[in-house]
Amino acid sequence: MRIRHFAYVSLMALALSGCNDALETAQVDLSKVKNKVEQPLPPHILAQMSAKSMDRNSPIMIRIFKEEGALEIWKAKTDNRFDKIADYKICAWSGRLGPKIKTGDRQAPEGFYELTRANLNPNSKYYLAINTGFPNRYDAVNGRTGSDLMIHGACSSSGCYSMTDQQVLEIYAFARDAFKGGQSTVQLQAFPFRMTAENMVKHRLDPNYDFWKMLKVGYDNFEVTKRPPEVNVCEKKYVFNQQATDGGAFNAAGKCPAMSTPPALTAALASYGKTYEADYAKAMSKYEGLAWYDPSEAERKAVVAKLRKGRELAFAPTGTSLEAGRMVKIAELEDLMAKRTAQSLTANSAAGATPAAPAQPQATTQSQATGVAAATPAVVPVPMQNPLAYTAPEPQETADAAAKKPFWKFWARN
Repeated sequence: MRIRHFAYVSLMALALSGCNDALETAQVDLSKVKNKVEQPLPPHILAQMSAKSMDRNSPIMIRIFKEEGALEIWKAKTDNRFDKIADYKICAWSGRLGPKIKTGDRQAPEGFYELTRANLNPNSKYYLAINTGFPNRYDAVNGRTGSDLMIHGACSSSGCYSMTDQQVLEIYAFARDAFKGGQSTVQLQAFPFRMTAENMVKHRLDPNYDFWKMLKVGYDNFEVTKRPPEVNVCEKKYVFNQQATDGGAFNAAGKCPAMSTPPALTAALASYGKTYEADYAKAMSKYEGLAWYDPSEAERKAVVAKLRKGRELAFAPTGTSLEAGRMVKIAELEDLMAKRTAQSLTANSAAGATPAAPAQPQATTQSQATGVAAATPAVVPVPMQNPLAYTAPEPQETADAAAKKPFWKFWARN
């Protein structure tokens, strides 16, 4: 098979627009903002909320996709299903695709995080900031380290998701208003890419693939229900929308308790999974002998190099992985990875540092049949209550677990 490069490179005019092409919904003259912490959302967003049957203070959820360089705000409608209300192009994120493992690796987190009012930082040196909550229970039990990983302004990142100041002004306002409305935790979902069948095939040879399959289960649950999934950790793995039975409790490091899934949810995920399996088979045929080359941070920065001209050194936008990466033959990918490893070893040796251990694959916790698909079934069960109104407790004694609000109430049919 001849080499086929599926390069996702934009026209130069679009590439050079960089962070600015996402500012149509964030056009604010910051010099006229008197109180950034209380700055209201712009009228056009409030109008969209009204059109989508959303209350101004209804719950939100944040979704991040590294490869696409996208941050999305999803908001609850009056029927308690979530719909996308805003999306932004991430101005800068550091490292490559894959989870954060340890302090100093420059990786931005991937996983499911719960944000509270305490995660809002109105006094950030990067205009405004929201702490991602890394490390969460999954990260901690797996020995992952790091701190102060934020969504912030200034367009410069060392493990954070950096936006423009105008963008973070709006994102902060979304979270502030939701907390004012009574939301106790905002779920942040950080993914390496949109977890479609085609993307999973493209990235099937990545060493993080098993970890991503685990995240995909949570991704699928949201795609089916349009509700942020309830997240727990046991056996050092994520589990989603599972109810402990027989008096059991979730313990991040301990054995998973006996668990059950609401039948309606099981049926919806199974239907969703059938479409995914068909799409996966088609993608495997399409990309036979090929795999995705994940570009380095330097390669992503090169895509938008002209944006930095004439700006302060702290302004460091990055292009997307789609702009800088490409599909290559598997043999070529192996060669590129070998060269990357050699360069990393040389750099670490010169710095007198011990090379970081590669991420350890994590097994999925639920059937792959709950994978992503191209479209959601026409009819799926809809929870009656927003799960974010309830904050899951840390693992406690069995008596505490028994007092937890019955999970089935989240999945009662209309």
